[in-house]
Amino acid sequence: MSRILGISALTLATHDMSRAVDFYSALGFGIKYGNRESTFTSFHVGDQFLNIIKQPDGREWVWWGRAIFYVEDVDGIHARAVAKGFCPEAPPRDAIWGERYFHITDPDGHELSFAMPLEEPS
Repeated sequence: MSRILGISALTLATHDMSRAVDFYSALGFGIKYGNRESTFTSFHVGDQFLNIIKQPDGREWVWWGRAIFYVEDVDGIHARAVAKGFCPEAPPRDAIWGERYFHITDPDGHELSFAMPLEEPS
C-alpha cells in the first residue's frame, strides 16, 4: 500500500484577494505566484505552499478547522502580527503536548496556528 508522504499545499478561500495577500505578506509569507489582483495566489511555506483562491461574493463558508504552521520563532511571529495591528487569540503559550504556539484568525475567518517544538529537558 502506498504511503501518504506529506502535504504539498493548503488552499484557502477569500472574497478579497488584496486583503488576504496583505495579511499573509505582513506575517512573513513570501509570494511564489500571483498578487493582490490575482484570482489565485500561492505563498511559500518551507518546501510546501499556502494557496489563496478568490471566491464569488455570494459563496459562504463556516468553520473548517485550523492550519498549523511550524516556525522558528513563535514569539517573533506573534510580535509581528501585533505590530501590524492584528489580534491573535492570546499570547504565545507552552502546551502540554510539547509545543509553543498561538492562534490567529485571518480576515476570511480561517484559523491559523503558529507553533514550534519545545526543547526536551536534558
